[in-house]
Amino acid sequence: MLNKFFAEVSVGQHLYWNFGSYQVHAQVLITSWVVLTIIVLLSLSANRNLSIGPPIGGLQNFTEYITEFIRDLAQTQIGESSGPWVPFLGTIFLFIFVSNWSGALFPWKVLELPNGELAAPTNDINTTVALALLTSFAYFFAGFKTLGLNYFKRYISPVAFLLPINILEDFTKPLSLSFRLFGNILADELVVGVLITLVPLIVPIPLMLLGLFTSAIQALVFSTLAGAYIGESMEEF
Repeated sequence: MLNKFFAEVSVGQHLYWNFGSYQVHAQVLITSWVVLTIIVLLSLSANRNLSIGPPIGGLQNFTEYITEFIRDLAQTQIGESSGPWVPFLGTIFLFIFVSNWSGALFPWKVLELPNGELAAPTNDINTTVALALLTSFAYFFAGFKTLGLNYFKRYISPVAFLLPINILEDFTKPLSLSFRLFGNILADELVVGVLITLVPLIVPIPLMLLGLFTSAIQALVFSTLAGAYIGESMEEF
């Protein structure tokens, strides 16, 4: 019954793989594995021959720049205790960034499937909801670890009758994160796909470049908000 319900509310057609009594979207797993493989291969290649002094250039210089960027982002949003959260925010940022750009640059639709079609992992609502739920879990974990039971004071601050609104706010945060990312990536791919079909030359190119820019912005927005939520949960009331 549960599987039938989720199949009915799914957007578009999907290729399903069965794991026992559960069904998963196969094309999302395939493209997610491709994205993760790209990230792992780039990381291994960049860190294969590390130099102690300033890097001359190449992948090591690029990965150090990304690391410094994520570290500064975490420091800005979380504060002095941002160190343990740099890997989490960095993983979120890189996965979303590479996923978004893969949807804009890779010819996924050339590869035919028995049912459905390949697209960026973030083009599927299941992926964005999973990322948002991970962020929510990190949000609550950071709050409980830092404040203990005092974490619950935020729900009755500044006055107790705001308790339902404060609880509702925690539930709307993952919803806003997931639907913002999903909507922007889906809309971008649909617009570019329609224009390529109608006007296959020249006209879609500026929109594709704009899509690359907005895809990078979406990765930055998601990771920035994730850091802001984690930093907010660690503040004392």
